Amino acid sequence: MGETISLKSYHKSHYDELIKFDLPQDQINFTALPGHAIEQMNNRIDQENLKAITIVLKDKPIGFFILDYGKDKLELTDNINSLLLLSLSINHLYQGKGYGKKAMYLLDEFIKSNYTNIEELVLAVNFKNKSAYQLYLKVGYIDEGKSREWLQGFQHLLKKKLI
Repeated sequence: MGETISLKSYHKSHYDELIKFDLPQDQINFTALPGHAIEQMNNRIDQENLKAITIVLKDKPIGFFILDYGKDKLELTDNINSLLLLSLSINHLYQGKGYGKKAMYLLDEFIKSNYTNIEELVLAVNFKNKSAYQLYLKVGYIDEGKSREWLQGFQHLLKKKLI
């Protein structure tokens, strides 16, 4: 994997490529496809608290996620200086090549460079989504044994300190 991955603020020019995403049925149960996530984001009252990020390989969008600065994160942490990671997906054609892992490492530096007050990242991952759970553990997220029941079943609540 010598190809260059980068994180870019979502731009409408990414949309056409992002809505072509293909995910296996078992993954669709655990994350929103980018087109749906963008639609949900645009319908939220607190849009100013959301930052969409595109994972780009060379010039091609291959992944997507949202950073949430709003109060939703407080369901997972007491730390007001945290960000909630939402709706991470990598196009199925690019999975298994290390791009998701690389993007998660880039995210740490992206946040440290752009959001100096952020001390931790938090996320929720479905108990049945074992590959995503293992990815998050590999890139430094901690499972303190906290969970919640959510739409598609129980979720692990994970966090990663950035300071």
